[in-house]
Amino acid sequence: MPRSVNHVASRAKRKRILKLTRGYFGARKNVWTVAKNTWEKGLTYAFRDRRNKKRSFRALWIQRINAAARLEGMSYSQLMGALHKAGIEINRKVLADLAMNHAEAFKAIVQKVK
Repeated sequence: MPRSVNHVASRAKRKRILKLTRGYFGARKNVWTVAKNTWEKGLTYAFRDRRNKKRSFRALWIQRINAAARLEGMSYSQLMGALHKAGIEINRKVLADLAMNHAEAFKAIVQKVK
């Protein structure tokens, strides 16, 4: 009896991954094994960088808050300590947005905790 191989499914699987690797350089877009390895590695990078993105944004917010706080005569750590002591619960994302786009509101918060 002849060997039964599901060519339809295996070809569809290869076509799906080769379609996902369109636009890659050289053999990464059209050689099956290279394309598959590159695509899998890309998923690993995506997983890692979804977490790194959160770190990067937090660092950016801290830099922005620090720069704005120093214009008001405080350091970042002094400002965050004073906010905590005053019981003002505002996260760094919102605080950085206020520092960048609403300087008067940020100044009011700093005056409140001084």
